[in-house]
Amino acid sequence: MEPTTPRPRRWISGIEPPAELLSATGAQILEIECREQPLKLRQLIQEYSGDTSIRAAMARLRQAAASGRGPLLWVGMGASYCSAISGTIFLQTHGRPSFAVDAGEWLHYGNPVWYDPALSILLTTSGESAELVELFKRGAGNSLALICNNPASTCWGLAETRLPILAGPEYGNATKTYTNATAASIISAAEILGLPWQQDAEAAADVFSANLDRIFARRAALEDFCRGAANTEVIGRGAAFGGAIMSALCIREMTGHRAAPHTGAGFRHGPNLDVDATHLAIIFALGRTAELGGKLAQECNRRGGKVLLISESEHDATDKLLPVRLDPVAEPWEGITSLLVPQALTLAMVERNGCRLPPRFEYGVMEQ
Repeated sequence: MEPTTPRPRRWISGIEPPAELLSATGAQILEIECREQPLKLRQLIQEYSGDTSIRAAMARLRQAAASGRGPLLWVGMGASYCSAISGTIFLQTHGRPSFAVDAGEWLHYGNPVWYDPALSILLTTSGESAELVELFKRGAGNSLALICNNPASTCWGLAETRLPILAGPEYGNATKTYTNATAASIISAAEILGLPWQQDAEAAADVFSANLDRIFARRAALEDFCRGAANTEVIGRGAAFGGAIMSALCIREMTGHRAAPHTGAGFRHGPNLDVDATHLAIIFALGRTAELGGKLAQECNRRGGKVLLISESEHDATDKLLPVRLDPVAEPWEGITSLLVPQALTLAMVERNGCRLPPRFEYGVMEQ
């Protein structure tokens, strides 16, 4: 009987991890990758400013967007879908119709109208997700582009217009890849609109870096305030809604604690009605709708719920309100900075109670 040939290792991003990471705990991996975010973000901004292949891809995006009157579509799942929201918001606020859609839903229900968008930008960290691979195969003839973290992936090979996420391998929750994919989405939207972006991007990277250490130093106090909540709601508007979805994913995946994301209006016209002392609301009161976030925090407190209020202003703490100040950034870069507080909270939770999600060093089976 002939010996079987061992299956090649499918390392994340095609790169074998160093030995010290293979033995690290989930909590250690989470902190390492959270703290790598500022450097990876700066590297992406630098590459997107000057790399000739990226600049050529941006030119193709502008040409494709200008060639049709239809909307611009962003297609992703999970953290990649969250990253698309900031790009969508940027285009919408500057007068260009744009929408983010779930790749699985679009695959099964959107194909009859897929020729309507002027451009579809598909986002996938791995480049191997079954839904995204199938969309590229079905989308021949459409105007497609890819934002991806794995240049050795199937999607990368199928795409003609490609933008790298440049986050490096990621073994825990989507931290670096969410941050960099969101930045790539914002920059792509600015390029399509013909707007400058370098100054805002560099300022956001400065704020992100400066606020990370300060907020992570408070993580034990964040966890102490939030401890014991039976229900955690994460609420944001605009680009920060992408941060809210990603925050809920981070908390749930890493800790097993149930957390749900909402828009501010969606929360007010539904879940707000059952807020009581068992509830914790993490509210992003950022950007043009900051005042609405502050009003919602007051309402949750009146109903007996606790609020972790993330804003650009100073607020007085109470037994039911813990304010955390973030330095302001240009819209829609709050899609990135909003995630710092939930990341710090998640790290404190897994340090205290253990990590539910073990590090993943290889791709598993990619199926729908």
